[in-house]
Amino acid sequence: MSYSLIVVESPAKAKTISKYLGKDYKVAASVGHIKDLPKNNLGVNIEGGFQPEYEVIRGKGKVIKDIRKTAEKADVVYLAPDPDREGEAIAWHIREEIKKKAKNIKRILFHEVTKKAIQESLKHPLELDENKFNSQQARRILDRLVGYQISPLLWKKVRRGLSAGRVQSVAVKIVVDREKEIRAFQSEEYWTIAVLEQPQDSGLSAFEAKLLKTDGKKSEIPNEETATIIVEELKNNPHLLSNIEKKERRKYAPPPFITSKLQQDAARRLHFPPKKTMMVAQRLYEGVPLGDLGETGLITYMRTDSTRTSEDALTAVREYIGKTYGPDTLPAKPNSFKNKKNSQDAHEAIRPTSMDLAPEKVKKYLSREQFRLYELIWNRFVASQMKPAVYDGTKFDITCARHLLRATGSILKFAGYLAVYQESTDGDDKSDEGKLLPALNEGETLIAQEVNPKQNFTQPPPRFTEASLVKELEEKGIGRPSTYATILSTIQDKEYVEKKENKLHPSELGEIVNQLLEESFPGIMDITFTAGMEEQLDDVEDGSVGWLELLNGFYSPFQKSLEEAKENMRNLKREETPTRLFCEKCEKEGRPKAELIIKWGKNGRFVGCSAYPECTFTSEYKTKESGEIELVKEETTSETCEKCGSPMVIKNGRFGKFLACSNYPACKNTKPVKIGIKCPEPGCQGDLVEKRTKRGKLFYGCDQYPSCKFASWNKPVNQNCPACGHHFMVEKNSRDGRVTLECPECKHRVAKPEAVTEEKRESVV
Repeated sequence: MSYSLIVVESPAKAKTISKYLGKDYKVAASVGHIKDLPKNNLGVNIEGGFQPEYEVIRGKGKVIKDIRKTAEKADVVYLAPDPDREGEAIAWHIREEIKKKAKNIKRILFHEVTKKAIQESLKHPLELDENKFNSQQARRILDRLVGYQISPLLWKKVRRGLSAGRVQSVAVKIVVDREKEIRAFQSEEYWTIAVLEQPQDSGLSAFEAKLLKTDGKKSEIPNEETATIIVEELKNNPHLLSNIEKKERRKYAPPPFITSKLQQDAARRLHFPPKKTMMVAQRLYEGVPLGDLGETGLITYMRTDSTRTSEDALTAVREYIGKTYGPDTLPAKPNSFKNKKNSQDAHEAIRPTSMDLAPEKVKKYLSREQFRLYELIWNRFVASQMKPAVYDGTKFDITCARHLLRATGSILKFAGYLAVYQESTDGDDKSDEGKLLPALNEGETLIAQEVNPKQNFTQPPPRFTEASLVKELEEKGIGRPSTYATILSTIQDKEYVEKKENKLHPSELGEIVNQLLEESFPGIMDITFTAGMEEQLDDVEDGSVGWLELLNGFYSPFQKSLEEAKENMRNLKREETPTRLFCEKCEKEGRPKAELIIKWGKNGRFVGCSAYPECTFTSEYKTKESGEIELVKEETTSETCEKCGSPMVIKNGRFGKFLACSNYPACKNTKPVKIGIKCPEPGCQGDLVEKRTKRGKLFYGCDQYPSCKFASWNKPVNQNCPACGHHFMVEKNSRDGRVTLECPECKHRVAKPEAVTEEKRESVV
């Protein structure tokens, strides 16, 4: 029996496509890449023209054998991995493995896993794109040259297991540079003044106006003395409504999602890390089971930086908008959007594959995460083709002596696209939406009912969130849509960056590694250079630059920096900084006087005795504003070590606080820290303790594990629920930084009382 073979990279996608095609087709999956550079060595022949030494990935031998066997009897083999550089590389390597057996090999591209898209791609098969493959290959080799030659240096100079990356290290630099800005920031005092203006007609409501100008210039009030003078002037002089401006304002619909904007919005609205967003989107793209409809792809390809939408999709969404929201919400012609510079227009924007599959219709078939992300994509796409929102805006200018005050109001009179979707931001919403000013006429006198001065202080730039870091990477041209999620995941997995209350902080390790790399590899760490390299990779894809030309231009200066770094990079393992403090342990035990020194260890900097290994004293420390070193005294607890009977002390380690035997290093016993609450599992006599996942994420579990498997991501608090009486509540952190208590049983929430503090922990340890 004759047949055609289609090879995709995902089993889920293969299952979906099989449903669309008849017995004349077989569909196989490569399960991702089948070949890659070796794990245990560089795998690039630099002297031989940067030739990569690919090898079959472990476990993929049987996959290749099965594909080869099926391809041998096929009339045509259609290679159909994802329509991007990585997909092209997968297709290229599959062809290399089957070309001796297969008769006819073609490439097909589709941007949504639907019957129509698959059938259309089969009508228009292509040849493999060598330029696209070479672009991927050049990126892979660049990353290998950097990672596999700088990382061993870091192992030698700092600690084993560290890594450097051509893009990841620049992402860390961006976070570190922001932290430097925050530390260097000098807060300055300034004052603002708001006036509650009351119209002469007491039947009209008062409204707030803010001081805008003084003596014709923007008001700058540096201190309370100046503010007091202005307040008196505003109190003692008439207020005249000198100008009224009414203007219709339009807010236009945003474009459908590209990868970076999807990751940003999902992070802000759904609290999804970029990696999770891409995993969920991948499944929506490849296909999910929809009852009688079977496996169905719900969204188009999710790695794209293009806002383009197909004509068919535009027709369908406009028809849906007209029926669902009314013809008055539909613009006369489709909305169009400009792509950003250097965007790859090969793919469409991220959108639903069918307007017949509304979120509520398929909700019962989706997981909660799938539904929430699909709904977000759906709403953004629908909104993108709706009329703008229309506001009636009003502006009052009020003069008082040498001052000008302004009040603004904005009333939504036509929702337009806002009926479906509201854009999210990282900052506070300070718009005047919903604020209505009274009906007044120019020339009216107003009464200053209240004059309210307010002291403020300038704020440093905010730390990045995952959403704002993706935005920063995109704006600076660092990485591409397919890499953002991996970058953010890697810099946290490597412990260069830590997420605390939704903000990204550089770790001590991240700052030190960043400093070493900036000193030794200024080219690699230059943001402009890294962005330029991305553009050159794009040039390789469009055929205007050869991949070997790119690699040769990069490697010569890099090799020079590498050789210099081997000789000159600081060796933190050997660095010892004197503290001018002396070891009390040596003195107590009758050894010669020995100075304490600051050293670098696997958990960061610490103070140790210079007489090591004769003396094993170590301590955490802090640096005073004067620059003096102060030892952090160990916090002794009431618990004793069950192995040697010595008191247990609280220590700070790589994954937070833990209990350690004070008789270390003779006794190396450790325990997790109890939080002062008995395990809530019925019949369990255990205590709840702080624990960490393999990736370092904090959670709370029973110390009787594995016999008791109670666990909670949120910190339990020893307080009964006032609503249902449940015997404990858990802490919940809101996005604005507030902490509330929630009942795990009935979900009732209350404000966290001040009494619930660390004293609970201290009482048990």
